[in-house]
Amino acid sequence: MNLRLNTLANMVDTGSRVADIGTDHAYLPIELVKSGKIDFAIASDIASGPLANAKQDIIEAGLAEKIEPRLGAGLDTVNKEDQIDTVVIAGMGGKLMTQILTTSWENGLSFDTLILAPNIGEYGVRKWLIEHSYHIQAEQIIAEAGHIYELIKAKKVAKLEPLTQAQLFFGPVIIKEKNPVFYQKWQDQLHYHERLLDNLNKAKQKDFLRIKKVEQEIELIEGELNDQS
Repeated sequence: MNLRLNTLANMVDTGSRVADIGTDHAYLPIELVKSGKIDFAIASDIASGPLANAKQDIIEAGLAEKIEPRLGAGLDTVNKEDQIDTVVIAGMGGKLMTQILTTSWENGLSFDTLILAPNIGEYGVRKWLIEHSYHIQAEQIIAEAGHIYELIKAKKVAKLEPLTQAQLFFGPVIIKEKNPVFYQKWQDQLHYHERLLDNLNKAKQKDFLRIKKVEQEIELIEGELNDQS
């Protein structure tokens, strides 16, 4: 497995019952079961091609009795009888991710632990988690094959501490640690925001709300990059 999948695997609690949404080749559930970390997983995908690959890989690994491949959209493939406590969703945008979680929530199905790796839109994912009483327990920011990923592990709790705007934007755990990948990402994002602001200010019809939002984000980014504490 690659670094992103290995990091996700490390975030899964031993003995969990896992649903891997958008499983592709089912590499993650196969590794989790082979290593003895879990005994049961659902490998779910919306596309029949990737799911066929997953089925083949599961059979070749000799794990057909412990990993169930299921075809369907989002969390529609999971039901209460499965007793899933941990959902892993990776490899899609944050907006789609929260839509999947919201649909499940509205259908009366929620989960104790969510492990999420959005390709984009991490702020919206964290906002959804807080709004639905999930405490962000762990985070990792990693670089792999020219991409930077933020991985988020959240647990459902009875009482939640609110997050600041900066914690939602950067991640409450990530801004505590500020590893080199953090600085790499946000230096690039600062340059992007500065170019965007320049273009917005040059427009004939100015979008003042968007300009203000970008200015606020630049201030947030500069504040964290300059804070060495």
